Amino acid sequence: MNLTFYGAAKNVTGSCFMLTVNEKKIMIDCGMKQGCSDCDNKTMDFVQSEIDYVLVTHAHIDHSGRLPLIVKYGYTGQIIATGATCSLLEIMLRDSAKIQEMDAKWENQKGKRAGHEFIEPLYTMEDTEKTLLQLEPHKYNERIKICEGVSAEFIDGGHLLGSASITLYLDENGVQKIIAFSGDIGNLDQPIIRDPIYLKKADYVVMESTYGNRNHDEIGDYAAELAQIFESTFIKGGNIVIPSFSVGRTQELLYFIREMKERKLVKSIPDFPVYVDSPLSIAATNIYSGDLTGYADKLTDAIIAKGQNPLRFNNLHMTETSDESKLINSDLEPKVIISSSGMCEAGRIRHHLKHNLWRGECSIVFVGYQANGTLGRIILNGVKKVKLFGEEIAVKAEIYNFSGLSAHADRNGLYKWISAFEENPENVFLVHGEEEATISFKELLDSNSFETYIPNPKTIIDLVNNKVLDSGELPRKKPDGEQRRYISSAYATLEAAMKHLISVVEKHKQAANKEISKFASQIEKLANRWDFKN
Repeated sequence: MNLTFYGAAKNVTGSCFMLTVNEKKIMIDCGMKQGCSDCDNKTMDFVQSEIDYVLVTHAHIDHSGRLPLIVKYGYTGQIIATGATCSLLEIMLRDSAKIQEMDAKWENQKGKRAGHEFIEPLYTMEDTEKTLLQLEPHKYNERIKICEGVSAEFIDGGHLLGSASITLYLDENGVQKIIAFSGDIGNLDQPIIRDPIYLKKADYVVMESTYGNRNHDEIGDYAAELAQIFESTFIKGGNIVIPSFSVGRTQELLYFIREMKERKLVKSIPDFPVYVDSPLSIAATNIYSGDLTGYADKLTDAIIAKGQNPLRFNNLHMTETSDESKLINSDLEPKVIISSSGMCEAGRIRHHLKHNLWRGECSIVFVGYQANGTLGRIILNGVKKVKLFGEEIAVKAEIYNFSGLSAHADRNGLYKWISAFEENPENVFLVHGEEEATISFKELLDSNSFETYIPNPKTIIDLVNNKVLDSGELPRKKPDGEQRRYISSAYATLEAAMKHLISVVEKHKQAANKEISKFASQIEKLANRWDFKN
């Protein structure tokens, strides 16, 4: 009876854990590693065809994004999750497959000219469609027999529609153990979905620690505070552009905007137009607008009981096609534009920024975390100009960092969750967090009589004896100054080009002065063309 940590060990993303019980291999989550230039998502430290069962805590790609990859390489069993998670996986994994295929196509177009070998996508749409056929939906609080000696129960995690903590009941050779996987623990008082349900009993807990070292800002009247930004922008005749994550955050915004209109909080244009400009956001909103029985909180249930859709209101426009998207900015009427990606790294949001960033009467409202190195973080940090589609764009719009919402429990919320157990578990394995956050939360738990352990990748735990069988491998330590640095793949390519240029410059030390001057002039022209003149 062993537990192996294959992902999110001393890292935030790529959640992946393997239980071995009665010679059966049971995987919990199979997420994609994200937020690094050198993330290796293709290599897996296990044989995919030897997995017997897969359980998924929720649909976010860092918990589910490599499911089509294990199917591609031979996994044929069930993929067990809640019904809402299965619905979201259908749209999110298809979207991910589309990105994998597009990225590979782009790389191959460049590589062909350079004589590079053909690159296969991480997985294809065909792999994804096979994966979706293996989904097996279940309800919350249903005791599910997985195999001989193993049963599971999905408990509402309060993080995302359908998200769950998973409790597994294990019995091997007469030894019985209970292990709980927290998944991502939700924040309190989120709109639409319910608060997380607290577990009462477990011998072992695998627990996330994303916000283990900090608490969220106090949330006031979210709709009223957002309405103030809308009002001041509309009075000036500008647009509000909101970069937003497609699944979860966009639906929360629609919920608050509906409330805003019902309460008549915006006086200048009471029936202002709202555009949701992202096919994935639209697909997710349709799921959130479906049957929410067993998932919605009491307030949302009450709205539905009155015959209302909590995410729909007058003058809401869903733009599916790129042609419809282009027409949004040709209309001069003040409006709200919600588009992805949430960190402005790709997608239609970049076009909306191009058309609105330079307008002083407009507002850009960030409602989610912006990682270092992303365009969203660069704008938040106060840059005066940005480059979009080869064009230099002045940043004159009002920039707001509206950070009141978070789908993750903060430090206090995490401690409340683990403190709800009737007896302290034998061990709490802390995962899914940056080093500083995880260590800080471990210190809090240790000081309150919890037994804790921070596993390395490939750590193996003997669950019968609460013993470390293999301490695994230390994750690659980043150089000083790079620890919190997010590098997009595009920027990594740019850095590689810079290194190549430096090596070429060094070769010209003994070249003729005329050649050196000509080369220097060309570099200077290139630098001037792409420089941000702040």
